[in-house]
Amino acid sequence: MLEDSPFVQLSRQEMEELSERMSRYEIILKQMTDAIILVKDDGTFVGVNETACRLFRASQEELLQKNFQDYLYLVPEHIFQFQKRMLRKFGAYDDELTIRLTDGELKHVQLFMRRHEQQPFDVYIIRDITSKKALERERTVNETLFKDLFNYAGDGIVIFDEQGRFIDANPSFCASINVKKEDLFELSIQTFIPIEYHDLFDQLLLTLKRNGTVSSELPFISKDGMQKLFELTLTTNVHSGFFMAIMRNVTEKRDMEINLQRSEEQFRAIFEQAHEAILICDDFGNILRANPAASRTFELPLHDLVRANLRQFIDLKQDKVRHVLQQFFRDGEIRDELTFHMPNGEIKQLEFTSKKSVINGYHLTIFRNVSERRKMEKELREQEQKFRSVFNHAMDGIVLIDDQQRIFDANSVACRIFALPKEQLVEKCVHAFIGSNDLAKFQTWLKHGEEEEEFAITDGEGKKKIVELSFKPNIIEHVGLMMVRDITEKKEMEEQLRKSDTLNAVGQLAAGIAHEIRNPMTALKGFIQLLQGSIGNDCKQYNTYFHVIMSELKRIESIVTEFLVLAKPQAIHYERGDVAKIMQETVDLLSVQATMHNIQIEATYEQVPPIYCEPRQLKQVFINILKNAIEVMPNGGTITVSVEHVGDDIRIAIRDEGSGIPKDKIKKLGAPFYTTKERGTGLGLMVSYRIIEEHHGRIDVESEVGVGTTFYITLPINNDMR
Repeated sequence: MLEDSPFVQLSRQEMEELSERMSRYEIILKQMTDAIILVKDDGTFVGVNETACRLFRASQEELLQKNFQDYLYLVPEHIFQFQKRMLRKFGAYDDELTIRLTDGELKHVQLFMRRHEQQPFDVYIIRDITSKKALERERTVNETLFKDLFNYAGDGIVIFDEQGRFIDANPSFCASINVKKEDLFELSIQTFIPIEYHDLFDQLLLTLKRNGTVSSELPFISKDGMQKLFELTLTTNVHSGFFMAIMRNVTEKRDMEINLQRSEEQFRAIFEQAHEAILICDDFGNILRANPAASRTFELPLHDLVRANLRQFIDLKQDKVRHVLQQFFRDGEIRDELTFHMPNGEIKQLEFTSKKSVINGYHLTIFRNVSERRKMEKELREQEQKFRSVFNHAMDGIVLIDDQQRIFDANSVACRIFALPKEQLVEKCVHAFIGSNDLAKFQTWLKHGEEEEEFAITDGEGKKKIVELSFKPNIIEHVGLMMVRDITEKKEMEEQLRKSDTLNAVGQLAAGIAHEIRNPMTALKGFIQLLQGSIGNDCKQYNTYFHVIMSELKRIESIVTEFLVLAKPQAIHYERGDVAKIMQETVDLLSVQATMHNIQIEATYEQVPPIYCEPRQLKQVFINILKNAIEVMPNGGTITVSVEHVGDDIRIAIRDEGSGIPKDKIKKLGAPFYTTKERGTGLGLMVSYRIIEEHHGRIDVESEVGVGTTFYITLPINNDMR
């Protein structure tokens, strides 16, 4: 009864209609050529049609487990979120995307996104436009390639109609005839063709219409009146029934062909008239052609030389010959020289240049006889070796200088004299080493080329030296040779010898007269004392005279005593002594005298090792120098004394604040009877110099006028004086 009710019947009818409608929708959905996907807000697939399965290459069950974002590898997250916001805002959004399938293939798709207001999902309609995109890209590429080819081609390209009027032209054509593109559209091709070639151009057009293509050569006259020759290739129906001409300027090519012909004629003339031997050979060395100079070089008549083989003139067993042949066939060219054996027995050294496949695949070789030159070079090398041997092993320094006095070569002795390595000495000027006082003298001497002269120089280490120079200008063009000999030690030895001779003379003089002076002096002293005693106290006015006489006699006795020190060899007993202690004792001895002259002695002592010495003699040296320092400071001051350990030596420095000694007088210190004091004899310093020399030491003096003087006494620690 319930089933027969009108309500139930109505429900059945509605269900049938709904089922029928769903069936129609399902058929439509299956037949759709576009992929349809139902997507939740989080991107999960909730429904797909068969087209979507084909598009994504997956079954319906596999797709329903996927998320739309799984395929958006190439779409940034923020872009996809933007698309979803547009969908929610407007209810629909269309875009193009690139998706990536699970097998890695990329597809271009058109995406139509629709918002479903009553259901919790959105409808995505996806259309595969991959093929369309490929066609568009191919069309764009073809259009771009054609434009690039048209605009950037080196050959001229023009498009024209049946009457020859210009439709379009590329920049190369415009540049070749020197016309602007916009000026061409009012002209025709015939405008630029000489009138006598118009009939030929009309025939080319007829052939073009009949065959579709034609090629030829035509002259064109550019805007500036210059005639040029072009190769033309004409084609028909290129675009909308127009014609296209591809034109290449062959003017230079034709000129080159003419020049080539002339060059061939010139080559034949050069080949025949050349002074060098020229051969043309094949890969096996067979001589195919030779010039008259080759006949003279290889000592064969020309007809015999052409039938010969180049290899018969060389020794193929030699390593160099095999190497030359290998290099030639490997590199295609070579420049070298070899020894050639001529048929008449003569041996020649030939320099040659070979080029592979120069003339019709054959090889060209040019020979030059360098036998005489090599002989001369050998002699020059031998002379160079002799000169270099003398140059490098000479006992004196040798430098080669140019016209600006720049040194460009120097031997090892010169490097030692100038105290600079060769790479630093080269490019320096000789006059840079000459002292300022000798510079004018040096320039004058160098200009006049005098034989030998002595000059003071300052070497690379700042040391002063005396050198003897001799100069030979222009030994070769713009090159002078200067001999340099260091005579510093020689000068010092001469000075020492001079002093030694003076000392010997003084010693001999002292030995000869010391006793002769002492005997009458003793008598004088005795009789003066007797005379003074006999007068008594009655003549006090004579006491002053007696005092002066006795004082001067004592002074004479002191001088005679110092004479005897020089004259008689002393029996010296060397023992280990502390130089600092000896100096301290000397300073203590003279401190009272220094105080009386308002002078302070400031002394500093380092701990120095003991040395073998004669303490009393060293003390005498220190006393002499300190007394001199006190006497040159009449207004008082400070004397500085120091004892230092410097390397393998002990150095004693005594510095005063006196008036100083001029540089020209420092060298004379130590000479007998030379002194800078009014009442001095010079014997004190002479004795001091001798004592220090006997201790294997030396005395150096530095002084500045108005500032003071410093005496440096250097004593070796290991003086081997036991």
